[in-house]
Amino acid sequence: MTPFDEITSDVPLVTPFQTMWNAAEETLLATQPQGFEVEDIGRRAWALLPEAERAQAFDELFYTYWEAVMADRETWTARDGGVS
Repeated sequence: MTPFDEITSDVPLVTPFQTMWNAAEETLLATQPQGFEVEDIGRRAWALLPEAERAQAFDELFYTYWEAVMADRETWTARDGGVS
């Protein structure tokens, strides 16, 4: 591992979809202070995303969903006393 790799190993990777998500959320917070749904952020982020980045973003959405499903299962297993 190079010194650069060591220094940057703790820096989180920001994907194009995350960048567009953050931009969409900021816009909605500014333009719709009465509130909005998470789907509004996602749809706006997807629309802002360059076509070339969409395949990677689609995979990212699948993995993010899977991580949430697994975390939910782990939470329910822990609540049920370790019985899955």
